[in-house]
Amino acid sequence: MKVIITVALMVVAGFILLGLEYSNGQKAQRSPAEDANHAGLQTATFAGGCFWCVQTDFEKVKGVVKVISGYTGGHVENPTYEEVSSGKTGHVEAVQVLYDPKKVSYEQLLSFFWRHIDPTDPGGQFVDRGLQYRSVIFYHNEEQRAAAEKSKSELEKSGRFHKPIVTEILPFSKFYKAEEYHQDYHTKNPIRYRYYRFRSGRDQFLEKVWGKNAQISGPEVSLVTSRPRSPKYSKPDEAVLRKELTPLQYKVTQEGGTEPPFKNEYWNNKAEGIYVDIVTGEPLFSSLDKYDSGTGWPSFKRPLEPGNIVEKKDWSILGRRTEVLSRFGNSHLGHVFDDGPQPTGLRYCMNSAALRFVPENDLQKEGYGQYVSLFSDKTKSR
Repeated sequence: MKVIITVALMVVAGFILLGLEYSNGQKAQRSPAEDANHAGLQTATFAGGCFWCVQTDFEKVKGVVKVISGYTGGHVENPTYEEVSSGKTGHVEAVQVLYDPKKVSYEQLLSFFWRHIDPTDPGGQFVDRGLQYRSVIFYHNEEQRAAAEKSKSELEKSGRFHKPIVTEILPFSKFYKAEEYHQDYHTKNPIRYRYYRFRSGRDQFLEKVWGKNAQISGPEVSLVTSRPRSPKYSKPDEAVLRKELTPLQYKVTQEGGTEPPFKNEYWNNKAEGIYVDIVTGEPLFSSLDKYDSGTGWPSFKRPLEPGNIVEKKDWSILGRRTEVLSRFGNSHLGHVFDDGPQPTGLRYCMNSAALRFVPENDLQKEGYGQYVSLFSDKTKSR
């Protein structure tokens, strides 16, 4: 009897396991958007290069409920970020957009998509190269296919671009949600995200092609206005600062600490470029004003942007000094003394840990193009 019961239990267990495997397999094949089961919402899938940027852009659209970063279009089941990045799985980085069709149409999403990519680049998008970063519209039904084809044709006829529009329009198959650390990367890692986005050249390209407020013909998209808009050089919250700054950077910028002389990153840096706040990215000093003060800390004759510098009287065991902070980040940078060279007679003695150096050749792509002209004449003194 025990044998019969045992066999019966094994059979039942087997069916349960098979059912679980089937259920998991079915779940892996389904789209995260379909699993979300939001009544009345529809799904659009776009690939436009780095999904951090595409997700961030689409989240600004009024009527978009959720944006998911992931992978689609390949031949490997459940690919990882490393596998997709290798370019060997056939997938592209993409996003699934869950939207309310009563508030925003698929045609409006297409219009928005075109204005946030380079549709003429067959080999990737901006700084990210490889077919895994190419632009693609994945349609979920015939209505989406027809709308995508029409939208692409209108863009080609508009004359906006002088090169052929190479963005592909392909049928949707499977979508795999990317690892959790990729979701809403811009809110989890704002400093790194802003740094990447500036370096990618995406915004510089889009502004050159479309201008700051340009729209292509067709329905315009309403952007979310209820979310607070941060200034360009905004300070992240405490949790982000502790996560993204090194212990020394945090101690210097947030606690007024001082790094060791001659053992810091920029004290002897002779490259040409500008120095920005490590926390906010606001421009502070230029290599054209840097000099060897013999102190072992990076020293400058004057700020690059005086409006980004705040001076505060500082009483300590060393006597009265003038502390230097950044305007937007309120980061402790160092101190200013009156024993510097002419013509100012000042010495802005800074901590390397409070700064990030942007080389001359990277100014344009990092969003500091207004300073390129400073270095056009290397013999010109300021």
